[in-house]
Amino acid sequence: MTLDEDAAERLRDCITSGGVAVFPSDTVYGLCCDPDDEQATRRLYALKGRPPARACAVMFFSREDALARLDDLHESERDALHALLPGPVTVLLANRSRRFACACRVDPGTLGLRVPELRGALAPLQAVGVPVLQSSANLSGEPDARTLEEIPAKLREGADLVIDGGELPGTPSTVIDLRDLDAERRWYVLRDGALPREDVEQALAALA
Repeated sequence: MTLDEDAAERLRDCITSGGVAVFPSDTVYGLCCDPDDEQATRRLYALKGRPPARACAVMFFSREDALARLDDLHESERDALHALLPGPVTVLLANRSRRFACACRVDPGTLGLRVPELRGALAPLQAVGVPVLQSSANLSGEPDARTLEEIPAKLREGADLVIDGGELPGTPSTVIDLRDLDAERRWYVLRDGALPREDVEQALAALA
């Protein structure tokens, strides 16, 4: 299915008004809210049953928006983001300016970043234009959702907005730690996922 033309506007309005939304990504369904709104964050965590100390990623819907907002990145980090994003990965970065405290929780020095590859039916979401705090749309510790029907009713009913993106690939993002990239030219795959490890190695080979 293709999202309607106002999907991005509806998601943006939900987020900026303090709401919590269910939305499709390039991997699995997600649950999201304003990354600077502690009250909305608490609602999201309560819906999922997520431990309050655990961090969430911040998602931008375009790489350019992310690079413009994260203006303290070093050149090597920016090069890595150009190589990896948009794509089905979550990258961990040094959070030098201590942005997005609601998402980082007890580790304000680390930022998890997502920029999904929104092609085809999901392309309208490229226009969202604001970052979101995001986590998978499942109960904490339960399987990820490939379809809207696989999302627990508690989450669908508790969210202020639910966007149906049809059936998604269903494999969560690959998690890549870039915190040592600038100082030591090292990176680590912390969780295998939608982007194979060999593709990560190929993308980052020039940065070693």
